[in-house]
Amino acid sequence: MTQNSSNENEVHSQTPALDGAVGSPNTPLPQLRVPATYMRGGTSKGVFFNLSDLPLSAQVAGKSRDDLLLRVIGSPDPYGKQTDGMGGATSSTSKAVVVSKSLSSDHDVDYLFGQIAIDKPFVDWSGNCGNLSAAVGPFAIHSGLVDQERIPENGVVDVRVWQANIKKTIVVHVPILNGQVQEVGSFELDGVTFPSAEIQVDFVKPTEGSNSMFPTGNIVDRLDIPSIGELDATLINSGIPTIFIDAGAVGYQGVELQGDINGDPQALEMFEKIRAYGALKMGLINSLEEAKARLHTPKVAFVSPPKDYLSSSGKSVKACDIDLLVRALSMGKLHHAMMGTAAVAIASAASIPGTLVNKAAGGGHKRSVNFGHPSGTLKVGAKSEQSEAGWEVEKVTMSRSARVLMEGWVRVPF
Repeated sequence: MTQNSSNENEVHSQTPALDGAVGSPNTPLPQLRVPATYMRGGTSKGVFFNLSDLPLSAQVAGKSRDDLLLRVIGSPDPYGKQTDGMGGATSSTSKAVVVSKSLSSDHDVDYLFGQIAIDKPFVDWSGNCGNLSAAVGPFAIHSGLVDQERIPENGVVDVRVWQANIKKTIVVHVPILNGQVQEVGSFELDGVTFPSAEIQVDFVKPTEGSNSMFPTGNIVDRLDIPSIGELDATLINSGIPTIFIDAGAVGYQGVELQGDINGDPQALEMFEKIRAYGALKMGLINSLEEAKARLHTPKVAFVSPPKDYLSSSGKSVKACDIDLLVRALSMGKLHHAMMGTAAVAIASAASIPGTLVNKAAGGGHKRSVNFGHPSGTLKVGAKSEQSEAGWEVEKVTMSRSARVLMEGWVRVPF
């Protein structure tokens, strides 16, 4: 089973590409050799492609593209390891990106993100990856997709990215040194072992699609979930559709690490049920059954006021140094740090008085928050304002980093 969004057609091929050979079903064919770049962006990794380098059948949205990316990453894998592919068997490392030169004069590139299921033949195109968004700018420059006259000898180039999944603009501020992307630096990002150059990422008007930020019109809703009970939730469309609940309402402190959640099947089942009922309330699905085919969105996260805790690396995080605690689940498991798009949702919700996120952060109108996650802390800023139409967020800003890990060709039995 595959899922394809019509938004994918926002990316167009610019040049012809190698197409797959066709032969007898009984005749083994050589592997395809597809140009690709393996990159880290923020706390995620993925395989990046220039659209025009894909086989012709995969240059358009559909089964051929999904099948290709599944095989590149190594899914579906009933062993859950993705040993025969480029995936790392986690939601953070089972990702693919397709980039092309934009046909729009006010953007440099169009960017598509595919979240690859690990144990199912499924590519979810319903949302974005905020972490890998930071790597799209450097990849575009490396690939010659940004006009050379826009790249300074030294300084910063603002790569204007059209995120085709959610039809939003992202501006990636890429540092340039001696005419090349600067990847090495002293910026440290919790969840990433080694320092790199800092990349500022701006998510412009991040409310998803044409939807309102709060799809129900409320900043806090009540979910009535069988076997769980009634839960207050903030349901928000910003960066990525996200369901925020209070940690204490489901028996947690907000300081939990991956092992505390991911090793507990009952906890995972509970969070998935909350996610399904929240998705239904948000109007993202028409029936609870549909949640099984929409794995990437919405996200579910739980928040709490600040507390002291030890991060997954053993680093001490003090309550006095953070505004709140947030733990989020991605593809059915607690994330090891924080998804970039969920950080956009956190910043947006924190900036609006009365949301559960804002209350956990102490209330009031906030321009930025520093929140604690399993790997450490992250500071995000949001510019929001209230109008007759309701709350709107103009921009969310965060710092990430990105680096090319390997470039060349990926071999695909396709």
